[in-house]
Amino acid sequence: MSIPDPLPSFDQLPAVEGAPPQSGWWLFGKDDQVGLFNLQTPERLIDAARLVTKGAVFPLNWELEEPNPPLYGRGALRHGILGKGPGRDDVYDNFFPQASSQWDSLVHVGHPVHGFYNGVTEEEITSEPGKPTRGGIENWARRGLAGRGVLLDIPRHWASEGRSFDSGTDSRITVEDLEACRKAQGVEIRTGDVLIIRTGWIDWYKRQDLATKRRLAVTEHLRAPGLLAGEAMARYIWDLHVCSVASDCPALEAWPPTAATGGFLHHYLIGLFGLAIGEMWYLEGLAESCAADRRYEFLFTAAPLNKLAGIGSPPNALALK
Repeated sequence: MSIPDPLPSFDQLPAVEGAPPQSGWWLFGKDDQVGLFNLQTPERLIDAARLVTKGAVFPLNWELEEPNPPLYGRGALRHGILGKGPGRDDVYDNFFPQASSQWDSLVHVGHPVHGFYNGVTEEEITSEPGKPTRGGIENWARRGLAGRGVLLDIPRHWASEGRSFDSGTDSRITVEDLEACRKAQGVEIRTGDVLIIRTGWIDWYKRQDLATKRRLAVTEHLRAPGLLAGEAMARYIWDLHVCSVASDCPALEAWPPTAATGGFLHHYLIGLFGLAIGEMWYLEGLAESCAADRRYEFLFTAAPLNKLAGIGSPPNALALK
């Protein structure tokens, strides 16, 4: 598998017969099931490993029990401990892999017109024995995910300018906001990076009372910050040539999505680009470290569940400095 060099810009994405316009379909071959993680090359990993100079490790995974109650109609995990005496096992029931910190796989969301990344069909999204399956989370798990990560800390940047970022509303982060934060932090975003955007949502959520959390668990009442959807944001993210974008908010993009605010960004990022999305990642420790040493880059690793046809997974992600 060869990687195009140079990579096309959003406006240069080729028109290929059978593929939708403005998409990255078949850029890495018609059989590709990894998407933009192909940009995590051995050379880029070696460079990223050099960023580890302090021996500091930051887990990016929220507790599996959070948020509580779960959002978007997902269920709460039930954990049982089995056995007596000197040995124990445990069992998870009602486990929704996307109820807490999560990866969205390339078959989590498709484009409403063009379908799933690289032409995966509805019939191929299956875990039935003996049936062919494509696009599941196991493709990332069996490849392994590691490379350079970059953090953009929106609330801290706004605070440095005397502004307040409201993490408890559907505050919509624009391309201009991201660029202003990047420049203020003095960080360069490179091809193949994992871009992580802090909104402060988890920190805000943890301070809320139970009544508020129960209200948020009703989807029509949920309001959460994130990226402003629309073609301008899709163009910006594609032109960065990152392999993934993750955040600490429920959907990466601001919730709820509306036609007036650019529609649903997932359709572009996952369905057309083959870009991994991470949601509800715990970023507080990493953000504090980056603010203290002014280093917003780090070695990033993740090990999603090796589950055939998996739609999502806890990230099992680490940032190392």
